[in-house]
Amino acid sequence: MNSNMLQILVLLGVAVFLILRLRSVLGTREGFEKKPVPLDGPERDVTPRRDFEVIEGGPDTDITDHVPDGSDSAKALAAMKMAEPGFNVTEFLGGAKGAYEWILMSFENGDMDDVQGFLSEELSEAFSEVIEQRNEQGLTVEAEFVGVRETTLVEAAFDRDTREGEVTVRFVGELTFVVRNAEGEIVEGDPTEIKRQKDVWTFARVMGSDDPNWRLVATGE
Repeated sequence: MNSNMLQILVLLGVAVFLILRLRSVLGTREGFEKKPVPLDGPERDVTPRRDFEVIEGGPDTDITDHVPDGSDSAKALAAMKMAEPGFNVTEFLGGAKGAYEWILMSFENGDMDDVQGFLSEELSEAFSEVIEQRNEQGLTVEAEFVGVRETTLVEAAFDRDTREGEVTVRFVGELTFVVRNAEGEIVEGDPTEIKRQKDVWTFARVMGSDDPNWRLVATGE
């Protein structure tokens, strides 16, 4: 055997030894393996992605719960809130509901003294005239309030110059109602029948003023 052949056999022996040595250290790959990640960037996510538009703020639900978003009434209510940050539409409607019962029953019972401060001058005079006419005719009213079936905000307006806000509300109230003449005879109504009464009232107030009271400025049906 010449020297060249001997060198080749020696080199082959060394190569086999190195291969066996590496396998004992690194182990072997069996089964599924995740494909290597390319070095030129992160692994790509093939899951479809949806783009969402981020909207900051959004509509004021205290307004849009009662009037359509973007309507003139919604803009008026928003302006009222800017003029008086503490103004809350839902709380206002709750107060208006209580005012409706209080003022209505004061009128039916013929005693408006306690509610004068919550009426415009014109309405105060109109209510007083009706009560006076009833008294002159010897008529008395017996009324008992049952409850408010509906309270709905109909319209809102705001005057930026005077800062006066107006809110119109429709009420559907239920009460028993009887009118008696001077002899005590019933001339209208039925004490056992619940009467449903519909009213549309407009309340007004200067927003941001020290006076927290809203005043009734108009009535209708």
